[in-house]
Amino acid sequence: MLHLTKLAVGVREIAHLAQLQARRLDQDPPLRHQTRNFPRRAEEILAGGSIYWVIAGATLVRQRILDIRPDAWDDGTSCAALILDPLLVPVAARPTKPFQGWRYLAAEAAPPDLSTMPEAVGADELPAAMRRELQSLGLL
Repeated sequence: MLHLTKLAVGVREIAHLAQLQARRLDQDPPLRHQTRNFPRRAEEILAGGSIYWVIAGATLVRQRILDIRPDAWDDGTSCAALILDPLLVPVAARPTKPFQGWRYLAAEAAPPDLSTMPEAVGADELPAAMRRELQSLGLL
């Protein structure tokens, strides 16, 4: 299994990504992310892979990739469509430097889902930015 990682440009937090994707899903299903290049390792990604979204400088959330298919931009230019599961799964925050496009992410290098980690008492009451900062420092 193989994953992708991608910057969520202009997205401020997980809730904002969810809002943008819900609107996109309502307007033009299925939920997809269009990208210029078709992944050469698509079979490995489709064997259970996800796209890990980098939001505000940290990898924060993932979505299962259900399919990868040829598609076209609005102007007719060909591209690839990553068909996404609408469910956003928060992961342990990991600081991530900016990059262009998407990158492959080995399964063993992917951050764990938050649901599999012990929760710090009271962490859910912290402001999102503070919680993200503490997670990036490994303190939560």
